[in-house]
Amino acid sequence: MLAKLKRGLVLAAFAWVVAPVPTQTFDTIVRHGRIIDGTGNPAYFADLAIANGRIAAIGKIMGKAKVEIDAAGQVVAPGFIDVHTHADDVAKFPLAENFIQMGVTTIIAGNCGSSAKNIAELFSEIEHVHVSPNFATLIGQGTVRAEAMGGSFDRPPTAREMTAMKGTVEQGMKDGAVGMSTGLIYLPGTFTKTDEIVELTKVLAPYNGIYTSHMRDEGAKILDSLNEVFRIAREAGVRAEVSHIKLSSNDAWGRTAEVLAAIEHARAEGLEITQDEYAYTASSTGISQLIPDSAREGGRQKFLARVGNAETKAGIVAEMRASLEHHQRKDFAYAVIAEYKHDPALDGMNIPAAAKARRGSESVADQIELILDIESHGGAQGVFHGINEDDLQVFMRHPNTMIACDSGVREFGKGVPHPRGYGNNARVLARYVRELGVLRLEDAIRRMTSLPAQTFHFKDRGQLRAGDWADVVIFDPATIQDHATYEDPHHYPTGIQYVLVNGVVVLKDGKHTGATPGMVLRNQPVAN
Repeated sequence: MLAKLKRGLVLAAFAWVVAPVPTQTFDTIVRHGRIIDGTGNPAYFADLAIANGRIAAIGKIMGKAKVEIDAAGQVVAPGFIDVHTHADDVAKFPLAENFIQMGVTTIIAGNCGSSAKNIAELFSEIEHVHVSPNFATLIGQGTVRAEAMGGSFDRPPTAREMTAMKGTVEQGMKDGAVGMSTGLIYLPGTFTKTDEIVELTKVLAPYNGIYTSHMRDEGAKILDSLNEVFRIAREAGVRAEVSHIKLSSNDAWGRTAEVLAAIEHARAEGLEITQDEYAYTASSTGISQLIPDSAREGGRQKFLARVGNAETKAGIVAEMRASLEHHQRKDFAYAVIAEYKHDPALDGMNIPAAAKARRGSESVADQIELILDIESHGGAQGVFHGINEDDLQVFMRHPNTMIACDSGVREFGKGVPHPRGYGNNARVLARYVRELGVLRLEDAIRRMTSLPAQTFHFKDRGQLRAGDWADVVIFDPATIQDHATYEDPHHYPTGIQYVLVNGVVVLKDGKHTGATPGMVLRNQPVAN
């Protein structure tokens, strides 16, 4: 009897799915699709109707629509939300095609401590230009610190500077930023003490903002870095996000259980801690990260003065050699030049090959000279191979890991950038769902949709349910495939047929329609 009662309750709970929807006219109807609603619940078959930019009904739709999409054999899911992007310049590239082609309908910028200085102006520009995806941003602690401290970073801020920083963060939150980010391996964040971050993060609490962090160390000292994140969240009274979780050097590989246990312990103590991850075993950042922070502090002219002094330069070189030894590497072959404006011919080469091309030798000494020369000529973007595939999969399986590409808007054909900017979401669905079975399809979709929406407090997004905004992606789970590679990254994925943003079709039969219906998603402060 009890079993029959439970079954009846379950059927009642899902009755709305299959119940016929009264005849009426909608803007769009997606018919015959396999609905994955974003919650992690099992897929089911139904039609989906859209009116006035929102989902009007899900079930057996009896009415008609101006646009009808046949999704037979396809999955119909919420549009993907990418919580960690560097698409701060989306107004310059309003179609954001590399994101749309991946099924991403909402992007969050302002990560790793770097953002627009004036959030209100950024939002105004985006709303004036009109862009394809929805857009939200964090305010970057590094940007705020650089503005307040005038280029002198290896010191604590003065009381006046601290007041100025707090004021800038608060204004950013009032203007609609969803939180604050740090990039604690980058200048000027690397010189910021924990107490300073705590005080700045406290500004977020009245606005219900989130603290996100590219931590100080993602290798041997990762537990110390995590403990710093936990302390900041605890003392500031905010939730926190660990950016692009990974073990980034082979001396730290295999410690996933320790890392996840630390996060779970923090959550058990009452902290809201989540993490995001990209689906590749290489990271991407500036080649400058191969040079000690102390050599770059104060800007380019001071750097040039330091490398121009034989004694100081010798110290820099010694530190770079020591770093290789510490990370159990024989040279810089793991680092590849992605985009070097001063000498584009080196794009796609690893450091030894580039040193051979420009200096006639692959010796470590010549590799270091090349790296210093690159920085002297304005720097370059790089791709850094150093993540273990087994570790990646363990982190991906954790239920609180979101999928995020850590990419900016790509200019098709320019440079040799990390392939994650073209293939990340499709790669998860192709490799880690279909091929390897690391995730169930419903779980993978949840990590791209409702989990990000819940974490960043996006109302009425991240799920397919009546009343929510109609951000929708339609794809074939049997054929979806990423095609971007490290050597040849400029390829869009295939298998994603349609993408809708706020009810408007922006991708049709795999082609961008040119539509720009994206909205700015402002933080909604909690009422006092």
